[in-house]
Amino acid sequence: MPKELLDRKDIERAITRMAHEIIEKNKGAELLCLVGIQRGGVHLARRLAERLKEIEGGIMPVGTLDISLYRDDISVRKEQPVVRRTEVSFEITNRKVVLVDDVLFTGRSIRAAMDAVMDLGRPSAIQLAVLVDRGHRELPIKADFVGKNIPTAIDETVKAEFSEDGTEDKVVLE
Repeated sequence: MPKELLDRKDIERAITRMAHEIIEKNKGAELLCLVGIQRGGVHLARRLAERLKEIEGGIMPVGTLDISLYRDDISVRKEQPVVRRTEVSFEITNRKVVLVDDVLFTGRSIRAAMDAVMDLGRPSAIQLAVLVDRGHRELPIKADFVGKNIPTAIDETVKAEFSEDGTEDKVVLE
């Protein structure tokens, strides 16, 4: 039976806090851009951009990144990856790129995302924002901005659901 860890209000509070932390760490939002990792990271990146706009004003560039072909497990997966859209319509060279994902687990998706970003240009820095950090890292990757740390067992699954996909906003443990 799934257990709800975060509801809509919890998610909104986490996004607001992360937006303030991003502004504080970067001394404003100038030269920042957000790149959401398909799928949940894209929704989160767009929401963070809206919150940053409310706080700082101006337009925050937001891109979408598909990492399917950058994953290190592509050759051992039983099914072929579903390739989604990568759309970064702005220059990332010399910008601070905030990679955005919904759930941070082993760190392998983030490694793949960093490889994909480097193929797009040479950012001055890459930072990581995640809604949930559940632990169990296999690579030395740490998020700069975390909505909620939720310790889990290795065999559990944490799933973020967003209204943009036709469900209610929530994070559940299965």
